[in-house]
Order: sequence, then C-alpha cells, then structure tokens
Amino acid sequence: MHEISGRWRLGLFLSLTTAILWGVLPIALKGLLQYMDVNTITWYRFLIAAVFLGGYLIVTKRIPSLSPLKNNRIMVLMILTIAGLLANYISYMIGLEFTSPESTQVMIQIAPMLLLIGGVYLFKETFNAKQKMGLFTFFLGLLLFFNQRFEQLLNFQGDYALGLFFVVLAAILWAIYALAQKQLLKHFASEEIMVLIYIAGTLAFLPSSIPSLVLELDTVGWLLLLFCGANTLVAYGAFAEALEHWEASRVSATLAITPLLTLIFMQMTNYILPGAIDNEPLNTMSIIGAVILVIGSGVTALSKNRSKQAK
Repeated sequence: MHEISGRWRLGLFLSLTTAILWGVLPIALKGLLQYMDVNTITWYRFLIAAVFLGGYLIVTKRIPSLSPLKNNRIMVLMILTIAGLLANYISYMIGLEFTSPESTQVMIQIAPMLLLIGGVYLFKETFNAKQKMGLFTFFLGLLLFFNQRFEQLLNFQGDYALGLFFVVLAAILWAIYALAQKQLLKHFASEEIMVLIYIAGTLAFLPSSIPSLVLELDTVGWLLLLFCGANTLVAYGAFAEALEHWEASRVSATLAITPLLTLIFMQMTNYILPGAIDNEPLNTMSIIGAVILVIGSGVTALSKNRSKQAK
C-alpha cells in the first residue's frame, strides 16, 4: 500500500495549483474547439506534455524503468491508469463540446468525490461525520446548480443532456485512473507514470487526429493550444505530486473548488471578450448551488482528525 509523505501543507498547495489550472482549462478548450476537433486537440495535449516531460527526464537521466511491469498486478494497475486517463480526456472533450465550461466543470466534480469514496474504502482513509455532511452538502449544491436543467436531464433530452452523460463517464474514468495511480506510486515516481501516460496518449490518438490543422491556427489559436498543452503537463504533475504528500480524500475535496474558479474565470472572460464563448445561463439558485458545493467540499477537506494530522 502506498504511504504518503505526511507533508500535508505541500499537498494542499499542489492541490490548489491543480484546481486553478483546471478551473481555466475548460474555457481554453472550449475556445480551441473553434479551431480543431476533439481528437486532434487531445492528441496535441498529450504530444506537448510528452515532449517536455520526456525531454526533462532524459536530460536529468531519470528515464523510467519498465522492469516493475513484469509483475502482473503492477501491469494491471498501469493499464488501468493509462486507459482510465486517456478515456477520461476524450469523454470530457466530447462532453465539453455539447455543454458549457461552467456546467462541465461542475459535473466533473463527481470525479474527486468518487476518489474520496475510493480512498476511504481502498486505502482505509478516515471519513468522519463532518466529511459525510460535507459530501451531502456537495451533492445538494450540484442539484441546485442544475435547477434550470432538470427537465432536460431527467428526460435525457438534447445535446446538453448527452454532453453531461459524457462528463459523468469522464468522472468515473478519472476516479479509476487516480485510484490506480495512487497504488502505482509505490513502484514509480509520479513523473515516470505521467510520461508513460503522455506517450501512450500521443500514440493512441494519432490515427484519429489531423495534425495539419495546426497550420490553420491564428495567434489566439496558437496561444490556446500551447496553454492547453502546458496545462496538461503542469496540472497533472501537481496532482500526481499532491497524492505523494496528502491523502487522496483531502486532495479530491480540495479540487472540488474548481467549478467556482471556472465560474469566476468565465465571468472575467465574458467581460474582456464579450460573446467569445457561450456561457451557462445562471440564476440565483445556480450561484447559491455553486457556493454550497464549494462549502461542502471545504468541510470535507478540513475535517481532518487532529490526532492523525501530519506535521
């Protein structure tokens, strides 16, 4: 079983870094969808991350050894990790194509909650009464946020409902990836796992992508593409490192503030570039729901047993 370092403050910082980067990401991806298709964007994200992280590991002579994969259990964990994240990426992008950045980011927060529950059952992490209340509050906030979409969602009508279905699928796949990766950290460093994922993603999505579309990008398109690629590298690197230092349940709860950050960043985007990206129609109940969702995740994150808190 993987043992965390106990440096929870570093884990919190890395988790917040990931949350901020993921808060901006759907907005940038939605803009990039005006230039490229889903598969090509995904391929370029993995390619950029593979080149930079792979180059770094080569220069520092830290190329991962594949010898642990001779163990069948470790091989299964690696397959789950790689397949889970690759399938998550494409499902998330399909969902984003049919919905808005705000709704996509709110719904994808089911993923860290699934990670929280998985951390409790698989890694025997603590889950006290306050955390249970936080989880209940989180789902209440989720319901309030989508109060204007109940009819569409209950009847599974239109592209919006289909998009959210793919986002939920992406959330499940992400939780599988994260739980498997946490176990792999006993055998591989976080950057070794990530570079293998990036290389696998580059190879897997190449046949269905159109790399030549990059030649049609204008300055904004190039900036969006480079940002999305860098975001992939830095955000997942920070997330993987956070799991080294902090419990999976705490990391997941901290990441649940991401939708609120997306709402803020989306408002800023519409103020600077009006009409550039279609945003989610929000009423007062939706905003209250988003706040309640964040409060629920905060309660879950901060309900740490003092006796077990690392120094």
